[in-house]
Amino acid sequence: MIEIRSLAKTFSDRRGEQVAAVNKVSFQVEEGRFYTLLGPSGCGKTTTLRCIAGLEKPDEGEIEVAGEIVFSRGNFVPAYRRPIGMVFQSYAIWPHLTVFENVAFPLRVGKQRFSSAEVKSKVEKALEQVELGSVGDRMAIQLSGGQQQRLALARALVREPKVLLLDEPLSNLDAKLRERMRVELRELQRRLRITTLYVTHDQIGALSMSNVIAIMNRGEIVQEGSPREIYLQPHSEFVAQFIGSTNQFSGKLRAFAGEGCACVETPMGELLCTLSGELAPGSDVVIMVRPENIILHEARPPETANVVEGKVATVMFLGQYLDCTIELDTDLLQTHQRHSLRLRRGDRVWVELPPNDCLALKAKG
Repeated sequence: MIEIRSLAKTFSDRRGEQVAAVNKVSFQVEEGRFYTLLGPSGCGKTTTLRCIAGLEKPDEGEIEVAGEIVFSRGNFVPAYRRPIGMVFQSYAIWPHLTVFENVAFPLRVGKQRFSSAEVKSKVEKALEQVELGSVGDRMAIQLSGGQQQRLALARALVREPKVLLLDEPLSNLDAKLRERMRVELRELQRRLRITTLYVTHDQIGALSMSNVIAIMNRGEIVQEGSPREIYLQPHSEFVAQFIGSTNQFSGKLRAFAGEGCACVETPMGELLCTLSGELAPGSDVVIMVRPENIILHEARPPETANVVEGKVATVMFLGQYLDCTIELDTDLLQTHQRHSLRLRRGDRVWVELPPNDCLALKAKG
């Protein structure tokens, strides 16, 4: 439904130098899928979205939406003629109009003319889709934050677009409402089967809502995959650090130990690790292990690999789990443990780093 081929866009900085906001980006979004561009501020994700929407003109590449080339060399289809609906971060709702008139606005100003009866039918359908059918006569400014977000969605859907573009639409909501709206938005997308491209820096939102995530950094896509693949099998140190919390420490690969595994020499001793990418014996590596994968024991477990002695440095009760910092000889490890575990600062513990959860990545440089 969306195909991007070698998309490039540059801007001039204050010194007049050209900065590549999007650098030869290519990807595909299949029909009916929820595809997310995820990355830190300034990585190029919003510029990519705006190019697809027709709000920015790329320097080169091709953009195809619903089988139509909307941008290529010598061809630029304006935004109003593209089969898209878009929800902005600020919602862009007109406070002086009613809910009904906000949704009707794209139909009234578009090139295609609709009768009053057609406008009424389309607006009512869009409002019902987002569960705002009962508040059409209310002024938009009287809606809650969550209702305003749904109103912006209804306005994007009223033209029955082939593609829905979302530019961080949940960032202005408080934490509890954002969590609820993630569920509502994902269920709406599933129900309508509308192809959706979502731009965000919210890792939890991307992991919980997406079919496919593309991680962007410095104008390029550095990894693409399902949420599970992105979280559990990062291809680089950047991806591992950006997605969720992680512990990292350096090591040197000594020898292979079976398919996809190796022995790695570290400051805390030799560890068995899972390998990511092509690595050779003698390579400098960075070992990544998630806090929730670390297991703490009050006594040394017998015949268990990757066990090191440590001391509890801090313990914080966070309701669902204990956030513990463990002091090793040369490193500090952050761990998430079950809340029933009784630990105190200064306690001696044995730290188990399961080999399948220790990921060895090529070190930078």
